[in-house]
Amino acid sequence: MNITKKMTALVLATLMGMSVMTGCGVANEESKKDENADTGKKVLIFGDTTFNAENEEANINPHDTYCGWPCVRYGVGETLFKFSENMELEPWVAESYENIDDNTWKITIKDGVTFSNGKTCDAQAVKDCFEHLVEVHERAAGDLDIASMEADGNVLTITTNSTKPTLINYLCDPYGCIIDEESSEENGVVVGTGPFVATEVVTDDHVNLVKNENYWNGDVKLDEVKVITISDGDTLALALQNGDIDAAYGMAYASYPLFENDDFVFTSTATSRAFYCQMNYNSPVIKDDAVRKAIAMGIDKEGFVNTLLNGYGYVGKGAFPETFSFGGQNVKSESYDPEGAKKVLEDAGWVDSDGDGIREKDGQTLTIRWISYPSRQELPLLAESAQATLKDIGIDVQLNVTADHGTIVAEKDGWDVYAAAFVTCGIGDPMYFFTTHCLDTSSKNRGGYHSDNIQTLADEMNATYDVKKRGDIAVEMQQEILDDNAFIFCSFLRMSMISKSNLTGLKAWPCDYYEITADLDIE
Repeated sequence: MNITKKMTALVLATLMGMSVMTGCGVANEESKKDENADTGKKVLIFGDTTFNAENEEANINPHDTYCGWPCVRYGVGETLFKFSENMELEPWVAESYENIDDNTWKITIKDGVTFSNGKTCDAQAVKDCFEHLVEVHERAAGDLDIASMEADGNVLTITTNSTKPTLINYLCDPYGCIIDEESSEENGVVVGTGPFVATEVVTDDHVNLVKNENYWNGDVKLDEVKVITISDGDTLALALQNGDIDAAYGMAYASYPLFENDDFVFTSTATSRAFYCQMNYNSPVIKDDAVRKAIAMGIDKEGFVNTLLNGYGYVGKGAFPETFSFGGQNVKSESYDPEGAKKVLEDAGWVDSDGDGIREKDGQTLTIRWISYPSRQELPLLAESAQATLKDIGIDVQLNVTADHGTIVAEKDGWDVYAAAFVTCGIGDPMYFFTTHCLDTSSKNRGGYHSDNIQTLADEMNATYDVKKRGDIAVEMQQEILDDNAFIFCSFLRMSMISKSNLTGLKAWPCDYYEITADLDIE
């Protein structure tokens, strides 16, 4: 799909009119804005491609899969600590922390913090929240490894089963949003400490928010926010063009030129959100080292970033961007080399014996089942780019870019390559990616990858407090998975949000967590 096709789609969508909007709740927003103008309310309509079950964001309860992301993004929940624009730890709900020993952390909650229902958020409330979190959230339970907690006024003491140098970092993960356990509802609406209160949550459609009148941390400028799910990039662009939404997250890169004028404002930042390929070691064809190596050599990363993404991204080498001290500049990965990839396959016995352009070996055609999903606008483009360049070296790539990707990938024998997006350094520490993807116990080790060395290095990093040494270990771990061609890191996101010029306070963050804040205002 090239830029011309994308722009053609936008023109066609425009000619079709606003009827395409009715499924995502945009069509009625204009009349609502007229009503709000009469009442003097400040109302923000925010279009987002990611609030849907496809992204494991079916609601805003942080104790459910990855639903903590919309909880913190939409200003309902806050974590004990947060990340600065340099990915450094800052106090948020908590005032400070003290590392008593390898397994003990003392965290002091700020005075005056309250939930949106007016209840005090003290150490006991945080303890109740975390107890439920680790009871129902497998990933959080493994990350935090909590043995016990004690609450005394505003002081929460956490004791872990093992050494956890990054415990405070993990508590910044969106699953760490502090919610009032006694007030949580089954429909995904939770009570947090943030500047907004969720009044309605409808999966794959919208989240309605109102100003938190009890907000503990300053004035909230907006009266209401409606987050609308618009997973199709062209529809999102049309909605912003027509004034049916005020801001957008997840806009397709091909649509950016439409908004490069004085009527709109961009907020952008480099992130560690990688667009990557994960290999399925349960697949006989992927178990062939030569096939994995050829795939890595056969994907044109620079062409993907510079042509299909219009340069709004960064070519990937390792698991982390080159702006990080432990990033891709320290590792070696396969470069785009079609002729070299052909030789690798030839030497391994994969030849095109019938002249149809696709290689075979022992009667088996070299076909790769490529699974991905459409809500991240970059992934369908990556799929089509890889399909074209891998065909040139004799690999038949069968694409299945679907919202039902999770079901398919859960079946061990249903796929070969899974292309996805993931924030590899979401807690400001490199261990995050390896913990989620590369260990025997990792929740996202979908392809059954195993490395004795990775397991050993993970144990070493988990016992290491020195930041420089942790970075050195991360480089070694990256090189291991790159040498195995278990993962291919194609690019990193230059994350942008686009808004009307009268919206102020919207800011892109490297962690990609914070969006709807008390600072937002409509002039």
